[in-house]
Amino acid sequence: MDRARLERALAKARAALLAERGPHGHWEGELSSSALSTATAVTALELWQRHAKPEPQSPIPNPQSAITSGLQWLAEHQNPDGGWGDTVLSFSNISTTALGWAAFGAVPGAEANWPQTVQRAEAWLAEHSSAEGQEDQSNAQPKAQFAIDSLISVIIARYGKDRTFSVPILTMCALAGRLGEGKAAWRRVIQLPFELAALPHKFFAALRLPVVSYALPALIAIGQVRHHHLPTRNPLTRLLRDRARAKTLRVLERIQPPGGGFLEATPLTSFVTMSLAGSGQADHPVAHRGVEFLLKSMRPDGSWPIDTNLATWVTTLAVNALGPSIHEVMSAEERGRILDWLLAQQYRTVHPYTKAAPGGWAWTDLPGGVPDADDTAGALLALKQLDDRSPRVREAAIAGVKWLLDLQNRDGGIPTFCRGWTNLPFDRSSPDITAHALRAWFAWQRELPPTTLSQTNSASVKALRFLKTAQHEDGTWLPLWFGNQSESDDGNPTYGTTQVQRAFADLHAKDHSHADSPGLMWLLSVQRTDGSWSGGVKGGSSVEETSLATGTLALFSKQTGESANSIRHATDWLLRRIENDTWTQPAPIGFYFAKLWYYERLYPMVFTVAALEAVARLEQTEK
Repeated sequence: MDRARLERALAKARAALLAERGPHGHWEGELSSSALSTATAVTALELWQRHAKPEPQSPIPNPQSAITSGLQWLAEHQNPDGGWGDTVLSFSNISTTALGWAAFGAVPGAEANWPQTVQRAEAWLAEHSSAEGQEDQSNAQPKAQFAIDSLISVIIARYGKDRTFSVPILTMCALAGRLGEGKAAWRRVIQLPFELAALPHKFFAALRLPVVSYALPALIAIGQVRHHHLPTRNPLTRLLRDRARAKTLRVLERIQPPGGGFLEATPLTSFVTMSLAGSGQADHPVAHRGVEFLLKSMRPDGSWPIDTNLATWVTTLAVNALGPSIHEVMSAEERGRILDWLLAQQYRTVHPYTKAAPGGWAWTDLPGGVPDADDTAGALLALKQLDDRSPRVREAAIAGVKWLLDLQNRDGGIPTFCRGWTNLPFDRSSPDITAHALRAWFAWQRELPPTTLSQTNSASVKALRFLKTAQHEDGTWLPLWFGNQSESDDGNPTYGTTQVQRAFADLHAKDHSHADSPGLMWLLSVQRTDGSWSGGVKGGSSVEETSLATGTLALFSKQTGESANSIRHATDWLLRRIENDTWTQPAPIGFYFAKLWYYERLYPMVFTVAALEAVARLEQTEK
């Protein structure tokens, strides 16, 4: 390998990544614009505008221009097949297309102004509904009505038992008039038991309710709007829900972040806002703050992202990508600013929204964030890179390690937000998150008190046992928060496998074991002839996935034969992308809640730097 060429490319990549820091000294990144977010925001603003009482002195600006700009953006970014994907690089999907179609139905005059957009969306939905719009001969329903029922079935089937997204989608369609008129439309929407939110938080765990805390805002607002339009016939349940409305609205107001955005998420905040507006609560403080959040988070081009930012996540990714070289390319003052900021993001008290214990980190520094395992593990690894000696850092790290220990599920794996019973994706153990936690525990083991170290060792054994059972027959692991739209079931075995193998590399750095593991053998087997990788065996290659695979292979310093050739070939592919300035093109491999795709502008840069840093260290050891 041409060492000088590698060093030139690495220097260029480092410089570009460092230049992405904001004036505050850390990284903020930029999430992709989202058709789904834009559709939900437009609908929420329209319904709020329609139902809110006019106030001449209102601090909230008129949302009409935002509504029009959002619809125009949707029309301009419709896919050639007539549908919408979550990002402008995503394939069309049933949920986003249904919501885009609903947005044009919600706004008076929109169908007349964008007739072709609506017609093409309807054609896509008819084609992709299970019955493909054919007439139901059993009851001679009209063709259009049968297509709606088919569409509903497809949407519900997509999310299975998880109602936290299928019901909001159908609620928005009903509010937009897309499911019919009056009570007939609302019979197609499942009633969420919003009255449960009136119970003390501890009852959620005790009763093993299939709704976790991050879904509480949707449970309350969407449950209330359905009850408002179609109360149950059961007189006792109706009375219970009537009496629970005021109390659960107080809960909703209490858990709303100061910035107005639930989880900093446009879709969730939009669903809550439109549901309040549609149930006679447009002037409720939660609705007002939701509208303010939506107007503030709209982009100049008329679109909305799925979330405000991933500042904590991308900052820890960048720090960990630079690795030991961070002490060469950043001054002590620069590193200190990041360290201070990162320490300030750790939750020191019980989270007011999810009731999570102190000690964890969220993905963002904004008030809508919620502590989670992936970001906590990333923060712990970043702290280790920045400073592992000062008492305040050690104290924060021990708290973070304990937070992850308390999150471990009975099967040994680590979930995202809370221990659970595998009813929903985010209380289910995940291989990539479990591997990340293992790396964090291992990184800090020498600084842990004896009792915590003993607990960590025991938890690590259980976690490794979970990873063994979670491994697929072909040697791969599937992640939770990342996917690939070309793979079956949207999985991304490249991402999942690299994350687990990175943990093995950390845990077995001295004995080189796992250098010939089935996971690495699978990675070698799916490398493209040009040296690159995709998310698996299908789809186009990406900078992110190629970088992840390259960097992982380079961590196993016992390189001979096929693996050494693979690294050289892959590195050459990355160097060529850097040299021709195509290495910063992102791919939609990120998963948000409920299978929402996104891409992050910094991902290709961060992963490329991490890969080349690993290759450079490997080259140094082989001199």
